[in-house]
Amino acid sequence: MLARMYERFFEKNNYKYEVIDSQEGEEAGYKSIFMKVTGPHAFGYLKREGGVHRLVRISPFDSNKRRHTSFASVNVTPEFVKDCNIEINEKDLKIDVFHSSGAGGQSVNTSNSAVRITHLPTKIVVSVQNERSQLKNKEIAMNILQSKLYAMKLAEQEEKIGEFKLNDSINFGSQIRSYILEPYKLVKDNRSNFESNEPDKILDGEILPLLEYNLKNIK
Repeated sequence: MLARMYERFFEKNNYKYEVIDSQEGEEAGYKSIFMKVTGPHAFGYLKREGGVHRLVRISPFDSNKRRHTSFASVNVTPEFVKDCNIEINEKDLKIDVFHSSGAGGQSVNTSNSAVRITHLPTKIVVSVQNERSQLKNKEIAMNILQSKLYAMKLAEQEEKIGEFKLNDSINFGSQIRSYILEPYKLVKDNRSNFESNEPDKILDGEILPLLEYNLKNIK
């Protein structure tokens, strides 16, 4: 639902996005998804979306129609392709190749073209599988890794960890925003106190007012 919210936002506001890697959930949706977004001020608008998002709803997978709470974490990293000056030691990398997942049939890629790179000192993991070429996927993964390392370096230098680094504590009390569909309807951002009684509209991608409000009210 969160991925769909952002995808609808991108489509409504003429942002280009590309799914670089994804893992399907056991029941539905995604276990994880990584998207590349391009467009005017894309990082500027999205940078405060990083953190834990909380959803409260009647689960469609519960035959007893009980209310469930679930959490998803979002990480937003700017792309630094040029002039990063980040040196990556090959000895610090663990590189795995595997089959790309696909829709099946003639479109499925049966070769080991997907690439997963683990940067051992920082434990950063980057997976790319959208290209058919293993070399191309590795090149994209290295660029993403370089951007993540550069963002981490900037955060350390500027002492603004919260703007770049994901809060990966996914539990009650750690969320930056709640989307409540039951027993009442409310979206509340815990940092700016933004509130809306139209969660369905927001989950359908109408988040520009929220993003602009947060930019003005979160320091």
